[in-house]
Amino acid sequence: MGPHIWLAVAAGGAVGAMARHAVSRTAMHLLGPNFPWGTLVANIMGSFVMGLIIVWLAHREPVSPALRVFLTVGLLGAFTTFSTFSLDVVTLYRDRTIVIAGAYLLASVILSVSALLGGLAIGRQFT
Repeated sequence: MGPHIWLAVAAGGAVGAMARHAVSRTAMHLLGPNFPWGTLVANIMGSFVMGLIIVWLAHREPVSPALRVFLTVGLLGAFTTFSTFSLDVVTLYRDRTIVIAGAYLLASVILSVSALLGGLAIGRQFT
């Protein structure tokens, strides 16, 4: 993987992170701070846009690998990793079975939340 791929990921990540921050601030301003509206909105928007981009890229093959990673890994990866997770679930369902897709979905949510709780518990021991 050449340096242009890494630069494409980094550039997309910068744009995606700024967009996520803008969505979060806007959601907090419009909807208030009592619920993670910004995260919810970013996850829904990112998943929708991931679907659009995947179809767009598929109909334009061959597509530059740099463009592909700029949009998917960089831009949407920084905007929300949930978009990639959503794509993984749908791809597993399409290419394998609903059982495998469901197992991945449940394992991702349960293990990720558990890992966060574990990180919190261990982190508190150092403070």
